[in-house]
Amino acid sequence: MASQASFLSSASSFTTQIISTQKPPFSRHFPQNISCKSNEIDGNNVQQNKSSSGRRDLLITLGGMYGAATSFAVDPRLAIANPIQAPDLSKCSPAEIPEGGTRPNCCPPFNSTIIDFVPPTYGPLRVRPAAHLVDDKYLKKYEKAMQLMRALPADDPRNFMQQATIHCAHCDGALPQIGEPTADPLQVHHSWIFFPWHRLYLYFHERILGKLIGDDSFAIPFWNWDTPDGMVMPAFYNNKSSALYNKNRNPKHQPPVTIDLDGKQNSDIPKYELIEDNLITMYRQMISNGKTAKLFMGEPYRAGDAASPGAGSLENVPHDTVHDWIGNPANNNSEDMGALYSSARDPIFYAHHANVDRLWSVWKTLGGKRRDFKDNDWLDASFLFYDENAQLVKVKVRDCLDSEKLGYKYQDVKNLWLKKRPKPTAASAATNRVSKKKAPKVLGEPVFPITLNKPVSVFVKRPKKGRSQKEKEDEEEVLLVKDIVVSRYEFVKFDVYINSPEEEKLRPSASEFAGCFVNLPHKHVHGKKVEDLKTNLRLGITDLLEDLGAEDDDSVVVTLLPRSGNGDKVKVGGLRIEFSS
Repeated sequence: MASQASFLSSASSFTTQIISTQKPPFSRHFPQNISCKSNEIDGNNVQQNKSSSGRRDLLITLGGMYGAATSFAVDPRLAIANPIQAPDLSKCSPAEIPEGGTRPNCCPPFNSTIIDFVPPTYGPLRVRPAAHLVDDKYLKKYEKAMQLMRALPADDPRNFMQQATIHCAHCDGALPQIGEPTADPLQVHHSWIFFPWHRLYLYFHERILGKLIGDDSFAIPFWNWDTPDGMVMPAFYNNKSSALYNKNRNPKHQPPVTIDLDGKQNSDIPKYELIEDNLITMYRQMISNGKTAKLFMGEPYRAGDAASPGAGSLENVPHDTVHDWIGNPANNNSEDMGALYSSARDPIFYAHHANVDRLWSVWKTLGGKRRDFKDNDWLDASFLFYDENAQLVKVKVRDCLDSEKLGYKYQDVKNLWLKKRPKPTAASAATNRVSKKKAPKVLGEPVFPITLNKPVSVFVKRPKKGRSQKEKEDEEEVLLVKDIVVSRYEFVKFDVYINSPEEEKLRPSASEFAGCFVNLPHKHVHGKKVEDLKTNLRLGITDLLEDLGAEDDDSVVVTLLPRSGNGDKVKVGGLRIEFSS
């Protein structure tokens, strides 16, 4: 539905207030009636990606003509089928990887014979076990399967390194989009195809392992990093004599070190505090920041669109942060897990992504509007994978929405984060309300885009306030961090706080912490100049405003705090509040 928004953008003339790195008096509440005007218009129900190809623009034009002629009330672009198409592997070219990496051949073997996917009909469901709970019998089976996969001929598409190159080809610019010669290459991250593509990738990987050991019931493990007992790298991945071992991991994060799901900067606190922060991070990403499909799964990505329109909450954190936590910082790009092109070379990749996949299934049980997209451009997006018989298979998103229809489920584990809603850290709103007389002084107007080489705080006007419970259930209030531009070459992380008096001292468990943006090193080109990543970040803030007692405020103060990466290469194009249904 149409967004009601207050924009802050370099393209606009507006009146606003900005707080620089100087710190005026803060409290959780901020003065009312703050002015913020903009002439930027964003009233369309469906926003067209400016980087779409001419073919898509032509289709939209024709659709608009048809819609006008027939007087349909629905935006005609919604009726145009334009899903991402399975790539032509014969058109694959060498992937472009971050500087300092060893350039691999990420192109899978080509086979012109392609069959359509048929869901399995065999036997009982395979059960993927929690990695920290597996027994020796299972572990020997898993190690044997991985050993056999590594021993397959180098040109066999089921070989372990060939499996890794599939991921590389789909994330570092090796595969052009079908019928879209001017569009960005295919990218399976930072959009709504992240979850289904990786589910299918793991599905075929698992089926190959089972075939190699002659066990149709074999299932890969999931690294249960969202529960306290699983917040340590599973020890069996650290056995140097095992086929599951990888030397390119952070030596400081080996067992029994507790993982930091939010990132690097929080790991020096006591273990019990880190576990609490991890659980609250999971609540925020699964519940508060994941109330709609778009917030949880990512932005729409259709044929011809620019790559990486925006990641969903769980892909951003903890998916990206776990990748970085495992990768070896001694390598130029924290290979293997710390860079997209190399991450699937580490067997722990598959256990990490199995937990991400499990959480997609869990998310759909949490109620509200936590349901998969119904858009046919998502459901009919298609991909190619080699199956356990080395046969190239075409499969669609609609084929993988229910894991049990793919023949597997997950071991039952407790999701302790379900009751870990963040709590405010400062004094109560009633005792700290700021009067207009104590309002922070205007220290200058922001000129967007801003370079994020230091903390920046900005007043952002709210289009609605004092919403009823039904209004909040119908629409999630969302903070949009707009037109983020970062170097694809390096790990970047910045945090986002709302109404925070001392964000640099706050842990991720604080209610004032809205979320963060993360970028893993990767390139994305196909015979053209490497460009910076251009994307967006959306954060659900309804729960946060409730927790801070700020639902009746006209405006909020948003602080962007750089944590990792070269801030001189990070730009933000604007901030606004909108509503998502």
